[in-house]
Amino acid sequence: MAPIRANSILPARREDIELHTADGLTLVGELARPLDTDPRATLICLHPLPTHGGMMDSHVFRKAAWRLPALAGIAVLRFNTRGTTSTRGTSEGAFDNARGERFDVAAAIEYAEFEELPNVWLLGWSFGTDLTLKFGCDPSVTGAILLSPPLRFSQPEDLTIWAETGKPLTALIPEFDDYLRPAEATTRFAPIPQAEVIGIPGAKHLWVGDAETVLDAVVTRVAPGVPVPLPTEWDGPMEFGDSSAYADRTVAAFSDVPVTGPSQRKA
Repeated sequence: MAPIRANSILPARREDIELHTADGLTLVGELARPLDTDPRATLICLHPLPTHGGMMDSHVFRKAAWRLPALAGIAVLRFNTRGTTSTRGTSEGAFDNARGERFDVAAAIEYAEFEELPNVWLLGWSFGTDLTLKFGCDPSVTGAILLSPPLRFSQPEDLTIWAETGKPLTALIPEFDDYLRPAEATTRFAPIPQAEVIGIPGAKHLWVGDAETVLDAVVTRVAPGVPVPLPTEWDGPMEFGDSSAYADRTVAAFSDVPVTGPSQRKA
């Protein structure tokens, strides 16, 4: 048995993919599926604000794609929204302040439908939570999980749509978030009766040091038959990613604003 570290890559069927939007753009991404079985659930990851370093490789999403196919039987679809760059490449187009990105979300959902991926959940982080709330309430989507939602671009009418569908919605709120903390989040999400608002003690907006907490919470909701906490060791082949490739990228929503509370923990 070997410990699963931040850059550990567990076995999966991984393929580079392209998404094609209704307004004519090609977006780059990756789909990771369980190696030898059909997935029990699917995550479509919507990343933080690209103008401040958000991308498909933002660390929680990277760890989800590297671990969850093997540990939980979950397929993970990651992609760069328009104008966003990562080591996978650059998606066509330009950042559009949560307007044109509606086509990006639709293209990802359509890709999952075409591939017949089961039990599709949206996993939004920061800016990606606004995209989830604004554009993700699609008939083929089972539900959504929001990480550090700032509720910056989404509007009350977007929350109303989710409320009316009854689709499950979970918001994971860091205790020391830069933009929305647990008490206020409970009030802001009150219009969605089925919304589950969970404060995470000690966490901050970037989830540094708390990725495992997030992944356990995600698995509990999208694949409730999988025991958590997820294993921290792996008995089998393991590769390792190049963490230095992301050393110059942040995953802040708008800026890294200091807030009261403990300093950010190490990854």
